[in-house]
Amino acid sequence: MEEKIIFDKKPAVLELEAGTYHWCACGRSDNQPFCDGSHAGSGINPVKFELDTFTKIALCNCKHTCKEPRCDGSHSKL
Repeated sequence: MEEKIIFDKKPAVLELEAGTYHWCACGRSDNQPFCDGSHAGSGINPVKFELDTFTKIALCNCKHTCKEPRCDGSHSKL
């Protein structure tokens, strides 16, 4: 498995509609923080998550969170 790439050392704070999303866990996507399929062959898979209602959410961009896909502040230790 390849290493995760740090996309940014701050979260992506977004307001998202209810629905299904795929968070990029590898850091290779050009559509951060969402998956665009760039993980192929890396051994790292995107994280599927669902929102039931319109939600303001902080998604991890450093890819080191323990609460995937949400930011847990891990970027402050990198």
